[in-house]
Amino acid sequence: MSKVIHFEIPADNMERAVAFYKTVFGWKIEKWGGPVNYWLVTTGEDSEPGINGAIAAKDNIHPTTINTVSVPSIDEAAKRIRQTGGEVLMPKMAVPGVGYMTYCKDPEGNIFGIMQMDPQAK
Repeated sequence: MSKVIHFEIPADNMERAVAFYKTVFGWKIEKWGGPVNYWLVTTGEDSEPGINGAIAAKDNIHPTTINTVSVPSIDEAAKRIRQTGGEVLMPKMAVPGVGYMTYCKDPEGNIFGIMQMDPQAK
């Protein structure tokens, strides 16, 4: 079984969104050090139930909140997604030190991410 491991909230104004979620929920939000404008969100202690996520720039891939699902093999999951009427929206990409991910669309038009964890990803 694959579990939801991450969420992304799209924003037109990143600073406004960061301030909103920090104030409303008390979330810890820090800018990611990578090449894109992406803010990592910690929603609580690791000992508490729930997942962490991010605030991402709103675009064609991020039109609404996106959940990312952990999969044992991104290539096998992408194959099953295509075979069952879904769509893979972009080639898989490495998230250095974390794994490989891509965005997909289900037959109902909902966008979601899939990630294969691999600390050796570059």
